[in-house]
Amino acid sequence: MDPLEDVLALLGATSHVSAGLVAGGRWAVRFDPPAGAKFNAIRRGRCFLLVDGEPEPIGLAEGDCYLLTRPVAYTLFSDPDAPVQPAYPIFAAAADGVAHAGDGDGDDMFLIGGAFSMGDRGRSLLLDSLPPIIHVPADTPAAATIRWALDEIDSELRQAQLGSRLVAEHLALVLLIQVLRLHLARGPQHTSGWLAGLADPVVAPALRAMHGRPAQSWTVDEIARAASVSRSTLAARFRQVVGVGPLEYLTRWRIELAADRIRRGSDTVATIALAVGYGSESALSVAFKRVTGVSPRTYRRQVAGSAGTA
Repeated sequence: MDPLEDVLALLGATSHVSAGLVAGGRWAVRFDPPAGAKFNAIRRGRCFLLVDGEPEPIGLAEGDCYLLTRPVAYTLFSDPDAPVQPAYPIFAAAADGVAHAGDGDGDDMFLIGGAFSMGDRGRSLLLDSLPPIIHVPADTPAAATIRWALDEIDSELRQAQLGSRLVAEHLALVLLIQVLRLHLARGPQHTSGWLAGLADPVVAPALRAMHGRPAQSWTVDEIARAASVSRSTLAARFRQVVGVGPLEYLTRWRIELAADRIRRGSDTVATIALAVGYGSESALSVAFKRVTGVSPRTYRRQVAGSAGTA
């Protein structure tokens, strides 16, 4: 079983492709903090990205893209001394899917972008395991598939055929997965949590085994055998890379599965408990409250209340 696929499916990640941005001359555009993850790709020209809290701007060239994973404001600019414009009115005035910034009708720079929305557990499950910014330079050898996805998104938006926006948004999800793959290929030292485990040769098979059979009554010995290492090696390596022991990780994943079933259906807590590996409703309730801070029944009421408000 693929843990990354598991998590993305559980989160129900969706994408929204925003208007493109054309800019010329001296310009700077200030963006509000994104609610989920935000991506942009430079299709022509170059500019700089400065994220609040980061010490230095990142230079972006044609073909570069980046993923922002934190709800932090940021600025795109050509010149650090250019007057800053807020993004909202610029994009609200976009015509034919393109917003304009800068001097006159200049088009030195063109970018496309979008955002990824996730369920209520998306940030803690996925985004918090990533660095605040993932920058993918155009000359990165493994970025070929990302360039393909960007070309296809750009083409769909330009041609505006039937269903083009839907196709572009599905392609954006492909782009998200490719960026995550590329980031993981850089090694576990560049990420944290379970995502770091996917890039580790000892931890990855253990994660796959637990995700493949989450309801099994796993012991550390059995997980170690699945990873073809000793019990002590697995326990030490898992905690070092993921930050928790293998059984604690399994508990948290089971709780995520239980929370997902509560959100999506009307199964009883007892039924859900058996499905995710707990022998009784009370056992699940104790673990659920320890991980989330509330009982399964309270969580169900909170979800129902949020849905009613929406």
